Amino acid sequence: MLAEIITIGDEILIGQIIDTNSAYISKELNKIGVKVYQITSIQDDRDHILQAFNDAKKHADLVIVTGGLGPTKDDITKQTFCDFFDDTLVEDQNVIENVKQLFKKYQLNKPLPANFQQAMVPSKATILANLHGTAPGMWMEKDEVVFVSLPGVPYEMKHLLQEEVLPRVVKRFNRPFIYHKTLLTYGLGESAISERIADWENNLPENIKLAYLPSLGRVRLRLSSIGKNEKLLQEGIDSQMDSLSELLSDIAVGYEDETSIVGRIAHILNEKNQTLSLAESCTGGSIVEQITAEAGASSFFLGSIIPYKTELKTRILGVPSSLIEKHSVVSIEVAESMAINCCKLFSTDFSIATTGIAGPTKGDGEDEVGTVCIAIGTPNGVFSEKFSFGNDRFRVIEKATNKAFEMLLKEISKN
Repeated sequence: MLAEIITIGDEILIGQIIDTNSAYISKELNKIGVKVYQITSIQDDRDHILQAFNDAKKHADLVIVTGGLGPTKDDITKQTFCDFFDDTLVEDQNVIENVKQLFKKYQLNKPLPANFQQAMVPSKATILANLHGTAPGMWMEKDEVVFVSLPGVPYEMKHLLQEEVLPRVVKRFNRPFIYHKTLLTYGLGESAISERIADWENNLPENIKLAYLPSLGRVRLRLSSIGKNEKLLQEGIDSQMDSLSELLSDIAVGYEDETSIVGRIAHILNEKNQTLSLAESCTGGSIVEQITAEAGASSFFLGSIIPYKTELKTRILGVPSSLIEKHSVVSIEVAESMAINCCKLFSTDFSIATTGIAGPTKGDGEDEVGTVCIAIGTPNGVFSEKFSFGNDRFRVIEKATNKAFEMLLKEISKN
């Protein structure tokens, strides 16, 4: 079974917003055995929308459309649906009541006439109640192809997809099972991993496919299979993944959707009743952002400091100015001093300290853009490394953040 996702909105095409809806819909459809054939982004234009609908109907069993359902004149999806299905707009009383209830619930001003325009829907559509917004979802069929229209607001779309669309798709279509399992690895590149697991990969069953999904400092390895027997699919992939995890035990973090490197760190620190603090200079809060995104982070994470200016490294963290003068602010010595004093400042077992030059200019020192020193403070001393992460500011920050997590995981995993 094939699906196509169509996103409507000039704001996507001009880069004003990022299309996160398609990624979410694709992932959820895949879970129920629906393969996404194509994702198309189009402008708010009647002819363009009709062309996209006609093209999608040729190869897809299910077409999910997001966007273009607002109350303003530039939102034309409903009328275009009518043109495509040879239909007319009619007023839906349930939608009117939903608009009234939403305005009352959130203590908003009296609804405007434009808000009640949301109640004008195609007469042939099955209306999907949107409890989080005024724009309803719509389910329509033509020539055995199902078209679903959803609002573009992500949390409204997600609610309708989960509560209304997916259950209907499961009931309406006969689907195969699709099973994925993804191993998270850190610290080794795609080519090196490929060489290490070459024999295992060459002996994979034909119905199981391996995909390498590399990013900065990490590689995800996904096994996939499709078939009619869900239990056999899962058993086959789980068995192969066990073998893969054993081959890569020194760099494997865990399985996607089950954990992350931060989740793994959290588990180990909580298990050992140990704590963490941060002193981020060049990473500027990127590390703490990922840590505090982890639910329950307060159980192991005590706090952080971002001593961006050199003065704060000495005044708050207590890094000796003589050390900075001798070795420069971007040095192993300064990073180690930051890590040691961070542990003292926050009274933690472990700490991460970063100092470097993210760019685009290299400042007054001799080190080039992309030079980063990372130190890990531990109960048994301090461990550090110096890196060169290239000259793109955002890549430098992301690489340094990933490497810091990798180094910390290595240290806290020691007995």
